[in-house]
Amino acid sequence: MKKTRLFLRLTVTAVLPVAICLTQQTQISAQTKPSFEKPSAPVSTAALKSEIKDFTAREISLHFADIKSLTPPPDRVMNALTVGEFSWGSFARALAAQADLGGSRTIAGKDTARAIAEMGLIEARNGGKAFSQLYSTLALRHYGADLPKNAVWQSLSEAEKKEWNALLDPARFYDVKTRSVINLPENYLGVAARVAAMSWQMGVLKDRAFLDSVVERAAEQFTSGAIYSDDNPKTGRYDRYSNEYARFCWDAAEIAGRRDILEKLKPSLKEQMKLWWDLVSPEGYGYNWGRSQGLVSYLDTLEIAAFLGEHPEFRPAPLGDIASIYNLAWRWVRKDYSNQTHLFTVFAYGRGNYSYINPSREWQQTGTSFGKIILANDNFMKVLERENLTQIPPAPKLSDVARFEFFEKKKDRQYGVWLVRQGTFQFALPVTTGTKPAIADYLPAPYGLLGLSAPVEEVYPSLVPFLELSDGKTYATSEGADEIVPASDGKSLKIIWRKWGRVGSKSGETFANGLTSEIEFKIENNKLVRRETLTADKDLTIKKWRVAVPTTADKMHSDTKNGQRIDYLSGREGTLAITVKSDWKTNHEITATGDSRLGKGVLGAIPLHLIYESNDLQLKKGQNLTWEMSLELVK
Repeated sequence: MKKTRLFLRLTVTAVLPVAICLTQQTQISAQTKPSFEKPSAPVSTAALKSEIKDFTAREISLHFADIKSLTPPPDRVMNALTVGEFSWGSFARALAAQADLGGSRTIAGKDTARAIAEMGLIEARNGGKAFSQLYSTLALRHYGADLPKNAVWQSLSEAEKKEWNALLDPARFYDVKTRSVINLPENYLGVAARVAAMSWQMGVLKDRAFLDSVVERAAEQFTSGAIYSDDNPKTGRYDRYSNEYARFCWDAAEIAGRRDILEKLKPSLKEQMKLWWDLVSPEGYGYNWGRSQGLVSYLDTLEIAAFLGEHPEFRPAPLGDIASIYNLAWRWVRKDYSNQTHLFTVFAYGRGNYSYINPSREWQQTGTSFGKIILANDNFMKVLERENLTQIPPAPKLSDVARFEFFEKKKDRQYGVWLVRQGTFQFALPVTTGTKPAIADYLPAPYGLLGLSAPVEEVYPSLVPFLELSDGKTYATSEGADEIVPASDGKSLKIIWRKWGRVGSKSGETFANGLTSEIEFKIENNKLVRRETLTADKDLTIKKWRVAVPTTADKMHSDTKNGQRIDYLSGREGTLAITVKSDWKTNHEITATGDSRLGKGVLGAIPLHLIYESNDLQLKKGQNLTWEMSLELVK
């Protein structure tokens, strides 16, 4: 059936009962979020181990068989483009891991060693850097750290070894003089440290002083006392990379024998793992805001579980519960893999990705995923066997959570995340900085709350109003906050903005615009109430005030109760009831997104947006205006 692009707009200026249902095709497409049946009984550790090993062995063999020649390399494998960043390094790492841990260096009837050598040469000749180098280095190390006995290394000519030497040198993306990565986020220092450490381990890097310098620089935020890492220092960008970055630093310091750095990393890893455990959903989904979500977050769970297995001192929960979350995350990952295309469905209808995940990197995403799955499974299953965990519980014991975690408290700016898990009522509300001011993936909104989903990589008023003032500029409460005041019981939160993020400015920049926003969030059973008071510091006009509620619902109806309009939005995640009260007249608009960018979420389609808008609000100096939104999960 041909997909239709549907935009349905209904503007409501009076409180009237309204019912909307999308076309059949749009409803069907909205259900593309991968789902699975949760296990109702304990899962055999041996059976899970075999299932995952059989999957990776079969699928990597199919992919490797589809590569007929590497001179020149094919533009497509499994009909997916191979021309994006990290593509060949990613698959080389997965192929090497399978050859090493799967028991045979011959796959699909072909020798893997020379193929991996050639894949590294492709990356070297194409100027591959960062993760291209990391994955290539990992692939080489799978054949042994003793290069005279390493089959990949020994298959290279002297000229080819020189090319590989450049691939094993982090100076491709790390500036030795400034001790910083070149035009990359801070977490890439962890990549540089791992490349340097493994190059030293294999005898390619000879300069011990250089190794120590890179490892020390990578861990600098943590060794200076920070628990969480700012991925764009001094702007306050905190997301999943803080956890991964700390693990990368640990790996590099461990190889380099830097016990002093390992000791200083311990407080961070202990707290970061506790945060992850308080974030993780009953389906195994971890960090739910930022630029790397969806499949990446489920793969994170596999890798984090494996790390916690090997490092019990950082475990935030018993091993059985961590294993349960691992199994649930695997169930989602497996469901997301297409048995027809033999690829992960990152580009399915309604699925959104940051621009770095583009069609040219479709094969790369699958190759990277293979590598992560193989390593995590091998490491984690060894731990389960060693600790005699033969049966994995069908569901983890996840305690209720209601707390605020500060990432950083500067004199003039504060950052953190509000964590709430009360049964099915679960969300994380970050107060941080995004890749762009007011980008929907980083706004202070309840990510993970059933029925809601932010459109990916869009500067958009997703549950946070955009205000256009008379200066023609648009502002939002973003880029951290001036003040954050959590309640002692974690059930409410007050946040104050005197300086706002401004659309179109630089990430982390803030501006005084004549308004102070004080927002109070409160939990009332299955309801989240957001009450905002705007106070004018001078006479001003809000030319346009606009806020959107992007939902996973594909059906909607409205009703009135005690004179109050209530919108009910129903879909794959249940029913969400929304009410809005304000000191001014607000128009309501319902938009069906179809296959547009605003309809793409990290886990599935966002079919309907409920939009509230007002124009020309006049405020006198000292005047207050208040509006309130409540979001309730209807049982």
